[in-house]
Amino acid sequence: MKRYYYDLHVHSCLSPCGDDDNTPCNIAGMAKLCGLDIVALTDHNSCKNCPAFFEAARKHDIIPIAGMELTTSEDIHVVCLFEKLSDALAFDDYVDGCRIKIKNKPEFFGKQTILDGQDNEIGEVDSLLINASSISITDVKKTVESFGGICYPAHIDRESNGIIAVLGTLPTDTVFDYYELYDGKRADEYSTEYGIAKDRFIIDSDSHYLTDMRDKENYLELEDEPCEELIISRVFDYLRRPRQ
Repeated sequence: MKRYYYDLHVHSCLSPCGDDDNTPCNIAGMAKLCGLDIVALTDHNSCKNCPAFFEAARKHDIIPIAGMELTTSEDIHVVCLFEKLSDALAFDDYVDGCRIKIKNKPEFFGKQTILDGQDNEIGEVDSLLINASSISITDVKKTVESFGGICYPAHIDRESNGIIAVLGTLPTDTVFDYYELYDGKRADEYSTEYGIAKDRFIIDSDSHYLTDMRDKENYLELEDEPCEELIISRVFDYLRRPRQ
């Protein structure tokens, strides 16, 4: 077994609130400096910078995972991760049809830039990406799973777009197997208050700036595998473990 240090919630310059310096290459380089092994790119309601991040990550021996931070119809943020890049891009197409298209105002919200693996600008998303989609919190898990992915509520310990802050509590009939904490030191508190086993927390940075990325601390203990594809498979095996 080996410890793989992770951050499964990172934003690039495609997210309107993401810094312009958060390019795929810069994120991969910073992840290497932080001592991370596995990093997921999870822009708001889009996976369009994931292909570039995969290319950049491999140059730094970072294991890339394709993801998205989806905004549900209730304005709850949910981390969605995909074992295959092709599945993430298919989900991206689906979510694009579930968004209300309001023109972005870059001077106010920030630019939404699509880059290639060398950080060259190849496009821009014109419609604002931080709006709520039409996918509800009750449907999001089965929807993501239909595209081969897994998902869990993001930063449940924060007021902004956290499931507890939005709904007032964690529903007793919740279907999620994992929950994200922004502050891992609150695991005991949230475990006690909401009955979540501490091994069901994923601790992520939700970084929008390079300086938000954290030095290695949180890890998954997985079988040591010889290639990227098998390591990613082990990550998803871990995240698909049913609750006891």
